[in-house]
Amino acid sequence: MMYKIVITCAITGAETTRKDNANLPITPEEIGQAACDAYNAGASILHLHVRDKDGLPTQDLKVFKETMEIVRRKCDIVIEVTTGGAVGMTLEERIQPLQLEPEIASLDCGTINFGDDYILNTLPMIRKVAGIMQDYGIRPTLECFDLSHIDTSLVLIKEGLIKAPFHYGLVLNAPGGVRYDTETLGFLIKRLPENSFWTAIGIGGKASLMAIYGAISFGGFIRVGLEDNVYYSKGVLAESNAQLVERAVRVAKEFGCEIAGPDYVRKTFKLKDY
Repeated sequence: MMYKIVITCAITGAETTRKDNANLPITPEEIGQAACDAYNAGASILHLHVRDKDGLPTQDLKVFKETMEIVRRKCDIVIEVTTGGAVGMTLEERIQPLQLEPEIASLDCGTINFGDDYILNTLPMIRKVAGIMQDYGIRPTLECFDLSHIDTSLVLIKEGLIKAPFHYGLVLNAPGGVRYDTETLGFLIKRLPENSFWTAIGIGGKASLMAIYGAISFGGFIRVGLEDNVYYSKGVLAESNAQLVERAVRVAKEFGCEIAGPDYVRKTFKLKDY
């Protein structure tokens, strides 16, 4: 075996709509079933956003609680909640789901350009979120859209707000962000702390597919899902999140990788109770 590879599925996100892909799960029950299907296909981490009754992104605590309970009844996938939320949300809105004490949560390590908009993350804001995660025993996924975000994470590590093992989410090809190519991915990887785990996240059809190959080539983990990409191939919409996971599994196995399960994630990332 080449190595054990962790697959995250980002099944809904904040920006994707049913106009983009009619198969997008929106309600708590739909998200719960999509998470279970992704788990059965080979995903071991669920990156979780939720929507309100109108299908709009929300960080409402009740919606997250209901959705997480449904997911946990259906399968054993590791739940990673978002604290990035969506454009226009305050920090107080974005961090609400941390009260539910998930095993993992995303931590944006800098301000993010997103098309014509942005999501603000100053260093004091990032410190605050990191401190809350530390208090709750939540393992952060350090989402980095830029080299400066990696350098900011090093500040938090030096200050003791984040402790090993470190897991990074390297986000490439977001609108207004760093483009995806193997040279850029390789450069970012070289700047990570020694022995860090990392997941390649490519936004858009081509970048999402190429990030699978890039992750395997450099020895990292994979993220797929309708949050990042609504297509299965050029001009062909994905039928489901599970379909995207199935392809990632197939490609990884063709390279000789073993697909990691939730227990491997919990032990490797030293999550609560492990």
